[in-house]
Amino acid sequence: MSDSFGEVITAMVTPFDENLNLNLDKARELASYLVDNGSDGILVLGTTGEVPTLTKEEKILLLETVVDEVGDKTKILAGTGSYSTQESIEMTREAEKIGVDGILIVCPYYNKPPQEGLYRHFKMIAESTSLPIMIYNVPGRTSRNIEMKTICRLAEIENIIAVKEASGDISQITEICNSVNDDFYVYSGDDNMTLPALSVGGCGVVSVASHLVGNDIKEMIQNYKQGNVQKAISLNKKLSPFFKGIFLTTNPIPIKAALNLVGHNVGGLRPPLLELNHSEEEVLQGILQGVGLL
Repeated sequence: MSDSFGEVITAMVTPFDENLNLNLDKARELASYLVDNGSDGILVLGTTGEVPTLTKEEKILLLETVVDEVGDKTKILAGTGSYSTQESIEMTREAEKIGVDGILIVCPYYNKPPQEGLYRHFKMIAESTSLPIMIYNVPGRTSRNIEMKTICRLAEIENIIAVKEASGDISQITEICNSVNDDFYVYSGDDNMTLPALSVGGCGVVSVASHLVGNDIKEMIQNYKQGNVQKAISLNKKLSPFFKGIFLTTNPIPIKAALNLVGHNVGGLRPPLLELNHSEEEVLQGILQGVGLL
């Protein structure tokens, strides 16, 4: 399991219709668009996909749809983790049967297990599947940081091959990159941290912005890796307002609004999320115009 999941993985939004039911036709369309516009992989059932609001049946339907549409063209990861180890195992097994290429497992949220509990959680899930696994560390949402030493222990498990680091802590990202083997891949979990993460040994990003600027992000990463550092910096400067703008309020509210504004029509948001207010939408429109998307 020495291969990475690629350089740009898009955490795909979940399209809904006017009644906030799954819009599977739009999911097919969006997945194909992403494959053609810079995404090496697609993450389904992530935070950006509003996974807490989806039923198990909807999760399975959505995975089946995306795998059927683009499974032969790109790598598909399924977000199957929760705060329950057993439920995470069960959903992981369902995703493996559907035919995904890998699994993203979020740090257990709310119940705040100690580091040894985190280690055992991920280890038990890894033992339940033959699929490669990416750990997802996002303490801002889960209230628990997966510490560097825990990630390094987990990296020794054969099918745990990557981490999505969304701690926002470049020191922690650096320590992880310095401590793991070359066949363990460190991804930025924040668009605005992609270039800093690359500079300390990261391999790519699990991105929200790549819904609309995937080709630019891909170009930035490749330029950096090819030694064209100034070009990569220039692209990062160009993209920075958009990176900031799509987080002007809780993700995925702004990115869904941005997709709708440019014509992708992915629908609204399920409660408890809500649409941008008028002033927020005006700000977002200005940002989209500034980067040439409107």
